[in-house]
Amino acid sequence: MPFTTTGIYWKRDGIDDAPALVLLNSIGTDMDLWAPMLPLLRERFALLRIDTRGHGASAATPGDLTLSMLAADILAAADAAGIKRFSLAGVSLGGMIAMELALLAPDRIEKLIPVCTSATMDSASWADRVAKVRAEGMASIADLAMGRFLSDAASSATYQTVLRQLLSMDAEGYAGCGAAIRDMDLADRIERIAAPTLVVTGTRDASTPLKPHGEYLVGHIPGAVHVSLEAAHLAPFEAPEALAAAIISFLES
Repeated sequence: MPFTTTGIYWKRDGIDDAPALVLLNSIGTDMDLWAPMLPLLRERFALLRIDTRGHGASAATPGDLTLSMLAADILAAADAAGIKRFSLAGVSLGGMIAMELALLAPDRIEKLIPVCTSATMDSASWADRVAKVRAEGMASIADLAMGRFLSDAASSATYQTVLRQLLSMDAEGYAGCGAAIRDMDLADRIERIAAPTLVVTGTRDASTPLKPHGEYLVGHIPGAVHVSLEAAHLAPFEAPEALAAAIISFLES
């Protein structure tokens, strides 16, 4: 059943008394990013999917956002869903929020799975993207985003679904979250992450490839392990079975 908590939209699924797994979407998508994997995960976990602020059915707020603000949204949704401790998987921006949350509330996180993400991005390019979206709308960055989201291996139907979602989202919601990516300061802090961590990278990911992004996470998060998938940036769409298998193996080990 879907719920809204202080403007943040979330859904519970799976088995109520099973280990909890929270799933976070990338910038420019919503919780349906995880839809291809639900049949593989819902029989093993208590799932909580959350639309990041300004995405999907979650409310957009004006102005710049920070990773700590977005992490607080996740805690509020987990509290409302009655989930105290949980494992956390996030794609792209979702992975950045997940790492921030693992630092801010280590007592809440069982295991951490950052997927196709990074601790540091080109702040100047993100500043340009935020300004462009605010001035010209979502269509102005659609070609750039889609070129990084999916590879030629994605089906036409998947491409069109992601494109429609991107074009229909609130420009201020995208810009606010883009500012959080622009200003994030994870790089010098992730060495303090205590949760067991699985770093997932995609061989076709042009946005946050293994070199240097994934390698940095594996090298700086204590004890982190790594798995590489045949996928572009939105791995749940391009490699749902392989990603689900990696998540299940890691969480049940």
